[in-house]
Amino acid sequence: MSWTKKVLRINLTAGTCSPEPLNMEWVEQFLGQRGLATKYLTEEVPPTTDALSPENTMYMITGPLTGTMASTAGRYSVVTKSPLTGAVACSNSGGFFGNEMKCAGWDMVILEGKSPSPVYISINDDKAEILPADEIWGKSVWEADEWLHTKHQDPQLRVAAIGVSGEKGVLYSAIMNDLHRAAGRSGVGTVMGSKNVKAVVIRGSKGVDVQDPKAFFDATNAGKKILAENPVTGEGLPALGTQVLMNVINEMGAMPTNNWKDSVFEGASKISGEAMLEPRDSDGKANLTRNGACFACTIACQRVSTIDPEHFSVQNRDDLHPSYHANSGGLEYEAAWALGSDTGVDDIDALTYAQFVCNEQGLDPISLGSTIAAAMEMYEEGFITKEDTDGIELNFGNAEAMIKCTELVALGEGFGAELGQGSSRFCAKHGHPELSMTVRGQEFPAYDPRGIQGMGLGFATSNRGACHLRGYTVASEVLGIPIKTDPLETEGKAGLQIAFQNATAAFDSAGICIFTSFAWSLEDVAPQLNAACEGEWTPERLGEIGERIWNLERLYNDAAGQGASADKLPPRLTEEAVKTGPAAGKVNGLATMLPEYYAERGWSPEGDVTADTKARLGL
Repeated sequence: MSWTKKVLRINLTAGTCSPEPLNMEWVEQFLGQRGLATKYLTEEVPPTTDALSPENTMYMITGPLTGTMASTAGRYSVVTKSPLTGAVACSNSGGFFGNEMKCAGWDMVILEGKSPSPVYISINDDKAEILPADEIWGKSVWEADEWLHTKHQDPQLRVAAIGVSGEKGVLYSAIMNDLHRAAGRSGVGTVMGSKNVKAVVIRGSKGVDVQDPKAFFDATNAGKKILAENPVTGEGLPALGTQVLMNVINEMGAMPTNNWKDSVFEGASKISGEAMLEPRDSDGKANLTRNGACFACTIACQRVSTIDPEHFSVQNRDDLHPSYHANSGGLEYEAAWALGSDTGVDDIDALTYAQFVCNEQGLDPISLGSTIAAAMEMYEEGFITKEDTDGIELNFGNAEAMIKCTELVALGEGFGAELGQGSSRFCAKHGHPELSMTVRGQEFPAYDPRGIQGMGLGFATSNRGACHLRGYTVASEVLGIPIKTDPLETEGKAGLQIAFQNATAAFDSAGICIFTSFAWSLEDVAPQLNAACEGEWTPERLGEIGERIWNLERLYNDAAGQGASADKLPPRLTEEAVKTGPAAGKVNGLATMLPEYYAERGWSPEGDVTADTKARLGL
C-alpha cells in the first residue's frame, strides 16, 4: 500500500510510453523518492556518462507518503547525473505536482533518450502521450504553463516545465512546477532541456491508499500536533518563512558577504523576513502579500510577494509578464542571501524581481547569485573588464548590474551565457579558480562554515555538491535542535553531521519536507510509514536506509571522479580568517573533522567506502 507499484518509462528516442512494475526489492532497501531513484540511476546510467547526452536518464519520483494526509506530503524529486557537478543530482520540490503524479497512479516517471524535436509529456491517469511542444519552445515557464492549461482545458492540471535557460544549456537550470516551486539545484532542468522536453503535465484522479487508515489518521495527527507546537515549524516559518534566518545568521557572524570576503552584511535587515512585512512609502503595501503552502502542508512557509510599482525594475515595463506587476513567489532565505548579501545588494525589490525571473525562466538562485558575486569580485580585482561583461559595471552593491546579469543568464545571452556555466567554470576560465565558492562545482548555500563549523564538513562531503539540505547542522549549532552544540568548535561535528546526513536521506525518501525535521525525528516518521505502508519501518531501519543511500551516492560519485578527491573547501574558508563578528579570527577546521568523519562512516582513511561497509549495508 501507499506505493502505486507502477513506473512510467518514456523512451524519447523511440517515442514510446511503457508501464512497468516498481522494483519492490529495491523499495525494501531504499524506501522511495531520493533513495530509490538513486538506485535506479546507479543501475541504469554508468557514472562516466555525459550528463547532457541521450544516455543520461532522468527520474521524477515520489515517496511512499507523497499524496497522503501526512503533513508536507507533497514532495517529489528529480534524480539524474548533474551537468553542473558531474556527480549524482537529486533535486526536491514541493507544490502539488508530486501529489498529482501519485494520484495518477505512478510512483515514478522515467525520461530516457532524446526526442528529435521539442515535446512535452501529457499524463492523465493511465494514459500517457508524447506531444509536440514547438509552440512553447522558447517560451518561459509561466507562458508555457498558460498555454498548456488552455490547450488541455483543465484548471487542475499540474505542470512541471523548464524555461529558456534550460533550453539554452545554463548549467544550473531548474524544473519549475506550480509556477514558483522548484526542483532547483544541480541543473536538473538542463538535463530535461537536453532531452528536448519542455514540460511534464499530469492529471490524476485515483487517490492514494494507505495500509491502516485509522492508525495513519492517528499517526499523522500526532505529527501535525508536534509541528504546530514547535517554535520553528509552528511559529517562525509560518510568520517569516525561511527568511526568519536572515537576521539570525547575520548576527552570529556567519552571513557570507561579497563572495565570502566578509561574514557580516550591513544591509541584512533591509532584505530580511521582517523587512518583507514593512509597508513601503509608495503605496503603503508590504513586499509580502501572504504566505502559502504546498500540498498537505501545515507549516505554510511559502512567501507570496509584490514588487514596488515605482521600482526601476518594473516601472513602465509593459514588456514583462503580468505577474511582475502582481503577486508571485517571493524571496526565500537562500535566494535573498545569494542575490543580496553575496552580491552586496540590499534592495529588497531588486532581489524580488530577480527571484521572479528565476521562477519564470527556471534558474537556481543560489548558483546564480553566487556566480554573479564571483564575477563581481573578479571585476573589482581587474581580472575581467567591461569588455568581458558586455559593458556592465559589475561592482558589489550594484542592483542594476545584478538584475541585468540575471536577465542575461535567464535567456542564455551574451555575458549571461558565460555566467550560466557556473562560478567554477567561469573563474577557472579567467584564471582564478580559487574565487569560486563551490564544492564539486556546485555553489555554496548561505552559511559561512568559519562561523558554523559543522556546515563546512557538510559542504565538503555533500554528495550533490555544496548543500545545506543534505546535513543541516545549523539546526543544532544555531537553533539548538535536537541539542545545542557550539558552532565555533569542531569537536563532535563528524558524528553530528553523519546523523543529520543519514536522517535527511530517510526524510527525503519518505516523500515529506525536510523542514519537518526541525520538530520530528525518525521516531515520529516511522509510525506514519508503518500505518501507510506494508512492512515494518522502525526508526532504526530508517536510519540504516539513510546510511545506505548516502553510501550508494558516494560510490557512484567516486566512480564518476567526484569522490574523496572533491572533499574540500575553497582556500578562502580554510586559510582566510573571518574579519568581524562573533567568528572573527576563525577559519574552518575541515582538516580536523574530515579524518574523524571518514572513520565514523566506516570508510578508509583515504575516504573510500570499505568492503566491510558495503557488505554491512548490502551494497
